[in-house]
Amino acid sequence: MYKTKAREYIILYLKSNLEKRFTAREIYNYLKDEVEGINRTTVYRNLDRLCEQGELVRYKEPNQDSWYYQYSDSHSHCDKHIHAQCSECGKIFHLENEFVEEFEEKLHQIYGLDINSSKTMIIGKCEDCNK
Repeated sequence: MYKTKAREYIILYLKSNLEKRFTAREIYNYLKDEVEGINRTTVYRNLDRLCEQGELVRYKEPNQDSWYYQYSDSHSHCDKHIHAQCSECGKIFHLENEFVEEFEEKLHQIYGLDINSSKTMIIGKCEDCNK
């Protein structure tokens, strides 16, 4: 993979905000003052590549036009499991356990529904926000 200054800054920015998610516009607005000559196309192209490589989680919230991105290096196969998101703080949870696998199997058995894990997001309120 060809490493560019823009790519490095995108990763650095997202790594320094692991619990947050950002739109491409928010990432661009931060980087335009940090990286000389960066443009929106460069940001979008890098975000797409980072998603393909499994370094970022990309998802859309209901009733929103923008995609959201979050760094996910420790979960390099994010298309293989379901995610949950806190409706208050936006934190992403990677749901990787037997219960989730059983849930997916039950959905298939009862409803004939196969989950597209890469596009599945369960919305709830996290423990910290419930306090």
